[in-house]
Amino acid sequence: MTKTTGYDAIIIGSGFGGLYALHHLRDEMGLRVRAFDGAGGVGGTWWYNRYPGARVDAPSSPFYAYTFSKELVDEWTWTETQTSQASVLAYLEHFADRFDLRRDIEFETWVNDARYDEAAQRWTIETDQGETASAQFLICATGALFVANMPDYPGIGDFAGACYHTGRWPHEKVPFAGKRVGVIGTGSSGIQSIPEIAKEAEHVTVFQRTPQYALPARNRPLTPEETTQYRKDWDDLRTSMRKRGGWPFPTNRRRASDHTPEERRAVYEELWEKGGIHLSINSFVGVLVDEGLNEEVSEFVRGKIREIVRDPETARKLMPDYHFGTKRLILDNGYFETYNRDNVSLVDLREDPIEGFTPWGVRTKHGEHPLDMLVLATGFDAVSGSMLKLNPMGRGGVRLERKWSGRFDSYLGTTIAGFPNLFMIHGPGAPGVFFTMPLGGELTTAFIADCICHLREKDLGAVEATEDAEASWNREINEIADRTLYPRTNSWYMGANIPGKPRQFLGHLRGSQYFDRLVEVAEGDWDGFVFEPIRKDGASG
Repeated sequence: MTKTTGYDAIIIGSGFGGLYALHHLRDEMGLRVRAFDGAGGVGGTWWYNRYPGARVDAPSSPFYAYTFSKELVDEWTWTETQTSQASVLAYLEHFADRFDLRRDIEFETWVNDARYDEAAQRWTIETDQGETASAQFLICATGALFVANMPDYPGIGDFAGACYHTGRWPHEKVPFAGKRVGVIGTGSSGIQSIPEIAKEAEHVTVFQRTPQYALPARNRPLTPEETTQYRKDWDDLRTSMRKRGGWPFPTNRRRASDHTPEERRAVYEELWEKGGIHLSINSFVGVLVDEGLNEEVSEFVRGKIREIVRDPETARKLMPDYHFGTKRLILDNGYFETYNRDNVSLVDLREDPIEGFTPWGVRTKHGEHPLDMLVLATGFDAVSGSMLKLNPMGRGGVRLERKWSGRFDSYLGTTIAGFPNLFMIHGPGAPGVFFTMPLGGELTTAFIADCICHLREKDLGAVEATEDAEASWNREINEIADRTLYPRTNSWYMGANIPGKPRQFLGHLRGSQYFDRLVEVAEGDWDGFVFEPIRKDGASG
């Protein structure tokens, strides 16, 4: 009979959210905690996403980092304004070592099953290593961008060359020299990797599914003076991030109607040269709400693409035709300039779709493209995918796959009705992909910790969201999103990148308001939750 090891809490994942949850629950609360991760080390998505050019989207250094410890801020020195994958991973490894977290993480261990025992009021997990463990609380830090979206193109398995997905990149260097490389997809990973691959490869053929509004990152080294200043101002910067949805600096509140078209154009030019996501959040109020203003900004970016890309036909194919900012904004380091290289060509799959594969390349409607290597930059089953991969069993033997068959219901983006004592970090209905992730994980963990403390202080056995609370939360998410232009665009924000996935807006757009709500619920009467006393007839942990 397999021995079951008991804990107070089990954490799945060791990325930013999982590592912080382990530190907080174990070191600050004194709980018995065990974390499990299928990866070979800490880092979560940053352990897997090692593709060429992988970097953080803004705001980046030093703000894509933990904020709770001034000592940690002072002892780690970031070197660039747009942090590379290697630097993020090194930082997370440092964090894990500094707080001695690895001793309570089991790596290369996948959680194959998770089941809630109603009598014992505990979760039991089984791993692919044959281990069984149980805990009162299950913390799912499984990642909003983790489950790779593998495209189901007909005959893709017939391709005989090397094939890599950007979300599952090899740890050893992939050689591109002398290779004809096809890249399918021009989302964030495609736009970041294509310029780097093109520097080495004999030829790169980009198979574009959707053109993008990429903005120049203007990555540069951080100066010692900047490092000294942000450390000095850290408390104020953290407060600003908390109040401004993750953004560390005051934003401009200009109104477009107060300026002439020429004046607005000058603002756009200034922010384009500055780089980062300033054009979206720091130009004029309402860029993602006002359709007319959005079209003006959209056309400005399209104009920049025309200026950069020398071939008019290639530039035409690169023109986005949806609302600026309603897909994830991407920061590039020379993406559009790459199409001026002689060894790069573009195939617009809307006009020339893929019809099949051969051992030696890709066949589209209008021709064949000989290739030695395929790079699938096709993104993720975002936000909901990792939880469905886990597919826990809740009350009454109901699997999450059944619960979420029609829509991804949650309450506060952290809990699910029918799944007592289960918490998510950055689940559906949370602002994870719209709010600086590390700080968001810290604030979400604080809410989870408050809930656990409440149960322990009141001698309670279980907490669960109500279905009415879920319904109310879903309405709130939709009401906020519907006041913007986001739902008008097919994007992974809406689940539109995965065939058959329910269409709904997957995040909370008002990050600061969201975290205010978590505090209100925790400091109030835990509105939307029901609690159970400890069941004396249940099995002990």
